[in-house]
Amino acid sequence: MNPARGRHTVAIVGAGAAGTLTAVHLCETAARRRTALDVVLVDPAPEAGRGTAYATPDPRHRLNVPAGGMSCYPDDPGHFTRWLCRHGEPDVRETDFATRYRYGAYLADTLARAIVHAHGTVAVHRLRTRAEGCARALDGRLELRLADGGSLSADSAVLATGPAATTGDWAPPGLRASERFVRSPWAPGALDGPLADPAAGADDGPPGDVLLVGTGLTAVDLALGLDRPGRTVHALSRTGLLPQPHALSPAAEMAAPEGLDVPTLAALRRTVYRHIGRAVRVHGDWRPALDSLRPHTARLWRSLTPTERAAFLEREGALWNTHRHRMAPTTAESVARARTARRLRVHTGRITGAVPRPDGTVLVTFSNGLHISVGWVIDCTGPGPRPEDPLWRSLFDTGAAVPGPLGLGVATRDGRLLDAEGRCGPPVFTLGAPRRGELWETTAVPEIRVQAADLAAELLAPLTPRPRTARRRPADAHGLPLSTHADAAAAHRTGLERVLKVRAGAEASFARAVALDPGFALGHAALALLGHECGADVDVPRALADARRCARERADERERSFVDVVTRRVRGDSPDGGAGALLGHLATHPADALALAAAVPTIAFSGINDLDPAYALGLVERAAPAYDGHWFPVSLLAFLRQEQGRYDEATALARDALAAEPASGHAVHALAHVHYESGAHAAGRDWLDAWVSGHGRGAVHRAHFSWHIALHELALDDPAAVRRRWFAQLAPGRVTGVRALVDSGSLLWRARLSDSWRGRVPAADVLDSVAREIVERPATAFTALHAAVALTAAGDLAALRRLRDHAAGADPVQREVVVPLCEAFAALVEERFHEAARGLDALLPVLGRVGGSAAQREVVEETLLYALVAAGSCEAARRLLDTRLDRGHAPRDRRLMAQLTG
Repeated sequence: MNPARGRHTVAIVGAGAAGTLTAVHLCETAARRRTALDVVLVDPAPEAGRGTAYATPDPRHRLNVPAGGMSCYPDDPGHFTRWLCRHGEPDVRETDFATRYRYGAYLADTLARAIVHAHGTVAVHRLRTRAEGCARALDGRLELRLADGGSLSADSAVLATGPAATTGDWAPPGLRASERFVRSPWAPGALDGPLADPAAGADDGPPGDVLLVGTGLTAVDLALGLDRPGRTVHALSRTGLLPQPHALSPAAEMAAPEGLDVPTLAALRRTVYRHIGRAVRVHGDWRPALDSLRPHTARLWRSLTPTERAAFLEREGALWNTHRHRMAPTTAESVARARTARRLRVHTGRITGAVPRPDGTVLVTFSNGLHISVGWVIDCTGPGPRPEDPLWRSLFDTGAAVPGPLGLGVATRDGRLLDAEGRCGPPVFTLGAPRRGELWETTAVPEIRVQAADLAAELLAPLTPRPRTARRRPADAHGLPLSTHADAAAAHRTGLERVLKVRAGAEASFARAVALDPGFALGHAALALLGHECGADVDVPRALADARRCARERADERERSFVDVVTRRVRGDSPDGGAGALLGHLATHPADALALAAAVPTIAFSGINDLDPAYALGLVERAAPAYDGHWFPVSLLAFLRQEQGRYDEATALARDALAAEPASGHAVHALAHVHYESGAHAAGRDWLDAWVSGHGRGAVHRAHFSWHIALHELALDDPAAVRRRWFAQLAPGRVTGVRALVDSGSLLWRARLSDSWRGRVPAADVLDSVAREIVERPATAFTALHAAVALTAAGDLAALRRLRDHAAGADPVQREVVVPLCEAFAALVEERFHEAARGLDALLPVLGRVGGSAAQREVVEETLLYALVAAGSCEAARRLLDTRLDRGHAPRDRRLMAQLTG
């Protein structure tokens, strides 16, 4: 099989985890760089991604790394966890240990998606056979000899063959010759005999006891799979040490110790043991210390001399492996139960003799003098020192590959095979277990995925054309250049226009832009921002990781700055929530309309927390000249003027913007607030209802405009109209996601507080229409506020407390505002009304920090009014109502005042 010669071809031998990860990163990197490529996966397995490790369907076989550490992407650690959530496990956490079979499905699915997204740039082919030889051809390319008699010509090859098979050299000759000796337990059908039920009867074969030689993770998996009533599983190793379990709860994080770069192994040993002792004293657990060494392991291994490496393997090798490569807690619990019941017995020593017996059993003698009779002996001693299959033997025979240091794996330099003279030969690479000699720790997915990403970048580096700086780039609607081609730029412009108008379809347009050009950083960043801020159906961490990767590879200074702004905003890990970065970006690039929209709290985005209204106004006024009279900054100015209470100016600005663009949702939003805040409820209701039925038919936030109309109806004390509006335009099914929390849920609660909703309040229905993660782990303080409101309306105390716990570990605004808000709401649900009123009253001065508009935050004030009345604090309630009536006429508030004074 030979792909077209005009395209560069990479052959990947092996389609297990390492091969699949390499193919994923090759597809995605080539697509981003628009590099034409053929990828050929050579593996006889029926499905990519499973290999030996992830083909077992036994649900007792769990991953040895928590789900949060098993993503395909080094820069998106939550990808696997989110995949599990989308595929039938909505409650999974990053600390959970998934089954191996599910992980194999994840790898296969991720590769399939990468192939689809790279279609047109990358072609992926599968050859269901084995590679048995690799040599340089006459034309300079590589020629791979295949087991089916064919051949494959490629420009480079990646040997993702996994751990080397065990050699069985430790076994006595009589045992090696026995049919009761299983050399490769994961080979198809290898365990058919040992898996037989020992209680089935003597006619079905020899007694069912089993001896596992080795006590590592392979032996643990087999011990669980072979566990049966009436059977004893023996496990034997030189040390008798089983892998340690992971902690039941996430281990504390700990920084690596200073002084790791010491001149000798003895000094390094002292430093590490002191570090472990400190971890035990501080955290009561050695795991944080060992985990902190993981990023430094390869460097430390390289720093040792060959003699020191050998000494480490001899003295600490087994101890390191049992503590570094740990069992899942559920696995450890199952092992403990089997040992307690003596169905699993662990021995220390080695086999000194094995004699087959007439009844089909094998009499095995240990070095400690113990004799046991078993039906099967299974080799679980782990990978051999170096690969020995036909492909690797051909490379060793020709000198294209040599054993690695201490005979571990093969000799490599940054993954490329070295010959006997230490030189890089043909473009043949490897990753994972064959690099043990170079890296020591290289068999787990967290290491292999980094190697796969680095390898993809190295293979494609010579093929990626240098950008032609003189080429004219397309621009957005405001003249800012875009690092993409014309078609993707056109889709981006459409998406940006829809965001500015608050029209539906922005997400689809940005998604089309990145589909046309997967390397377009701004398109990915826009999607991440929409998903984070607006509840768009976007995998936000994935989009953000793509944006950051693309920005590094192909973006100008303005685009990189915007990606940094979105990164800080999404992650929320900077003290100011990214506000400084956003304001700095706008100072340099005032015509960046999407950044300006994100900074100003309007209908599309929650804006910058703690942004002074006067500063926000100045920000827009300074940016306005860059837009040359465009209606967008005018509509923002209208909204900010009404926030200042300058309603006449706001009205004039909004009408100017609508004259230029009748579909400008920002201008309409400003007018809706003018009507509400000035008490023009009947006029506001009628005008906005007409717009929603006309120019507003395509508004993406149409539910929010309906919410505004319902607020007028609430203020007009028209409960029947509120109910009709809710069921027609705001009920679950018509509104979902964040908008359901912000609009539908808050309206229900406000109607309930003012006695405008009689009977059952369907707040639980609203919550059911929103993803649990949005409700209990919201990304922004604004969303958290409305999640708390909806949970209070539903009376869900447990979820309200989970939201509080999330907020306590989130950004500063959630910690300082949302946490006490949740506590006050919980007091309200529990009818501790005085306490609820005190908490809510204390929050009113700082509530603006959550973002959004005054009309949205008013729900807290209305809750306070309800708590005061329920607590019997009628005088305080009347003062609050007086303040509200001073702001604007509202028949509902007058009714409530009459009830208090009557």
